[in-house]
Amino acid sequence: MDSISVVLPYIQITISVLLIAAVLLQQGDPELGGAFGGSDNFSAAYYTRRGAEKVLFNAAIVLGILFAAASFLNLII
Repeated sequence: MDSISVVLPYIQITISVLLIAAVLLQQGDPELGGAFGGSDNFSAAYYTRRGAEKVLFNAAIVLGILFAAASFLNLII
């Protein structure tokens, strides 16, 4: 168990850097006011992620879960 407690902070750092990159690489919506009722185009708020955007979205979710699990494991150990 001592070996995992030595390596775990490096794993958390790696996962956190990957998570930050996955979030920052996602496409931002230039018209954020549409989410709060500022746009008349109601269909602009609902769209399907495709291609690389979907991969980044799913990667961000998986990396977030892995980071939370690694943090919880670090707390227990």
